[in-house]
Amino acid sequence: MANHSCSKESLTSVLQRKADRQAANVPKGPLVARREFVSSGSGTVGFTLAAAISPGLSAGILSQPQSEIPVPELSLPIVDTNVYLSSWPFRLLPEAEPARLVEKLRAYRVVQAWAGNFDALLHRDLAAVNTRLVRSCRATGGFLLPFPAINPKLPNWQEDLRQVVEEFAAPGIRLHPDYHGYSLDDADFIELLGQAAEHRLIVQLALMAEDERTVHPAVKVPSVDPKPLVDIIPGIRGLRCVLLNAQRVTPLPLLAKIVASGTVYVDISWQEGVGGVANLLSYVPAERVIFGSYFPRFYFLSAVLKLLESAISGEALANIIHKNALSLLEQR
Repeated sequence: MANHSCSKESLTSVLQRKADRQAANVPKGPLVARREFVSSGSGTVGFTLAAAISPGLSAGILSQPQSEIPVPELSLPIVDTNVYLSSWPFRLLPEAEPARLVEKLRAYRVVQAWAGNFDALLHRDLAAVNTRLVRSCRATGGFLLPFPAINPKLPNWQEDLRQVVEEFAAPGIRLHPDYHGYSLDDADFIELLGQAAEHRLIVQLALMAEDERTVHPAVKVPSVDPKPLVDIIPGIRGLRCVLLNAQRVTPLPLLAKIVASGTVYVDISWQEGVGGVANLLSYVPAERVIFGSYFPRFYFLSAVLKLLESAISGEALANIIHKNALSLLEQR
């Protein structure tokens, strides 16, 4: 499965050492079966971010017998900026159906989610794809916010953008340069960024949709080079950009330069390794990091565990979980 973020053995040992230093008592919570905990099938599991505030609590959870894991109450609302509806082209994702996706996200205490559509990767009629996305999002009463796709290499992309602004009144757009086959120094892409900035749209730039090692052999998806963004972003006044799924193709020193080049945020969905989010925060300020799960392509709890095992707490946690995303929306 996608997004094996860290080994349980190494994670447990790291957090256990922190717990030993603190000599903290671990409070007990309601117990659930481990299988229910790690799957996204149990609506009763709202895994805690309160645990991220206490390394001792985190270690206690992970050192419990695998058949019994305490699940404390979730203490913070989540705005998930990276979810998708419809069908992933290469594998069935039952949670991509809108009602099911919303049910699962609400079970994990998500209060708002920014949604794209997997159909946008391969369908050429993006107007139809975007119309379906907006219709599905509106049916959730504002829980899902639509981020329609624009492909600047299609001849009618300006009309698609007009529809996003005038008919859909969407807060932003989501771009897929890997599947749509353009580089980030492409003239049409740069023009699209300029027009999006003029319309005060948030631009979500998904730098990859799938690990290149697992791409279907019949599909040739080019890897995206993010380096041109360092020079392009400063030249586009008013641009607000969110990098999704960025870390695998963007080394952290380069990511820091891109974020510093303008109003740029980065999600945590593809941040890997023990202490991964803490490592990210050593390069990128917490005010520019946002929560993104890439659900249902990735397990939702994977994103939560990234915060948990890095012991992110206080204002930094609040910024990542919801404040930064809500601030972006308020800037419109």
